Amino acid sequence: MRRAVAAAFEVGGEAAPRRELSIVFVDDDELAGMHAVWLDDPSATDVITFDLGDDDSGPAGELYVSVERAAAVASARGLDPLRELMLYVVHGSLHLCGFDDHEPRERREMRAAERRAFTKLGALATASTKSGARAPRESGRRPARKPARARAS
Repeated sequence: MRRAVAAAFEVGGEAAPRRELSIVFVDDDELAGMHAVWLDDPSATDVITFDLGDDDSGPAGELYVSVERAAAVASARGLDPLRELMLYVVHGSLHLCGFDDHEPRERREMRAAERRAFTKLGALATASTKSGARAPRESGRRPARKPARARAS
């Protein structure tokens, strides 16, 4: 997962994180609960990104990633679940670099950045781009404070 983050940051113009990035793996129920609390949307998602950076010193944040969603999506598409998890980590990391995906143009730019990150990952990532499905993780951990920006995809 570290290589996935590094590839995403490189594509996003951040050579290396200069601040802490935490990745927390959860289940669908927990991520949907976080989605409701932080983004006022109770639907399931695959990753939520919390940008905790207070300045321009580089990405700092938390990624909450659904292992359950990654397994389900991978199974439905005949993909490796680890590859799907990597996609969610790349996607969340790109959010920390300023990418968004709510508008069609932004979504195209995000997908292109994901493909570039996976190209950098080489043999670790041999499938197509992100599907649009999202996933949660299992943990009672919550962000220490409400982040300046939270994004779900």
